[in-house]
Amino acid sequence: MTDGRDKIEDEEFEAMEDGTEDGPEDGVEEGGYVPENPRCGFVALVGAPNAGKSTLLNAMVGSKVSIVSSKVQTTRTRVLGITIAGDSQIIFVDTPGIFKPKRRLDRAMVAAAWQGAEDADLVGLLFDVSRRGIDEDTRRIIARLKEQGRKAILILNKIDLVPREKLLGLADSFNQEGIFSDIFMLSASTGDGVEHLRGFLAARMPEGPWHYPEDQISDMPMRLLAAEITREKLFQQLHQELPYAATVETEQWEEFENGSVKISQVVFVQRDSQKAIVLGKQGSRIKALGQAARTELEEMLERRVHLLLFVKVREDWENDPERYEAWNLDFGAS
Repeated sequence: MTDGRDKIEDEEFEAMEDGTEDGPEDGVEEGGYVPENPRCGFVALVGAPNAGKSTLLNAMVGSKVSIVSSKVQTTRTRVLGITIAGDSQIIFVDTPGIFKPKRRLDRAMVAAAWQGAEDADLVGLLFDVSRRGIDEDTRRIIARLKEQGRKAILILNKIDLVPREKLLGLADSFNQEGIFSDIFMLSASTGDGVEHLRGFLAARMPEGPWHYPEDQISDMPMRLLAAEITREKLFQQLHQELPYAATVETEQWEEFENGSVKISQVVFVQRDSQKAIVLGKQGSRIKALGQAARTELEEMLERRVHLLLFVKVREDWENDPERYEAWNLDFGAS
């Protein structure tokens, strides 16, 4: 097993302080906005892999809090996205796609998805209407919701890709399942219908104080979010060459007096051949990866950042309990 690492340094740029690692507040911070009739609740977004949950979450929040990729099963952990609509604070739980698990990581991801659904005030089932009929993963989700005696909101996503006649037929098929209280048709990527859904959810949040300050959009630690940004770029650039045998972790986050930050991250792969793919000829691949990640981190943090990327071979990282702890996944999920 190879334990060496290769380093490619990207050019310097700066980043904001890591300010999202604190947990929920008991209420709105002193001096912040105090809603007259506060409401606050959790909405779990569930669905088959690649149904558009992360895209919808980002659209609802108005900022990127969950990575988006055309590659399925890219969300590995529960991600909270927080938005305000009137006097309501809506806390979205973006869960990993629910599918038939095979590997340990798959089982942990599916368990996290169902835990997010069970704990939520409302459940929204997303379905990609460009698919050919209702797929088996979605049918399993419906069956599980029926077993739990739970009602759900059906969200037909990607309506810009299909004719209206197909939408009406799908809506009727889902409606016959008997568990959907409401049906929404929208396009998370274009924003069509998103505000209508937001208003609906806001009106149905339970009465009670907000859990987070008004300006907080996620509970994800900045170190983890930065690693997720780099992992997204990894999938985007190497989706045809690299399987799900790679992950990214932030090892160091160093702040400087001038406001800049140095972020050191490790890309873990399982074999030397995969390491060569990530590095590319004379380091060209990982340099492009670093530049893409740097650009997005810069925009997100509104600072300059000095990004260092390493590649390390760890053959069995998918069975390392520490990796699961970092993602808030249950290593022993069955």
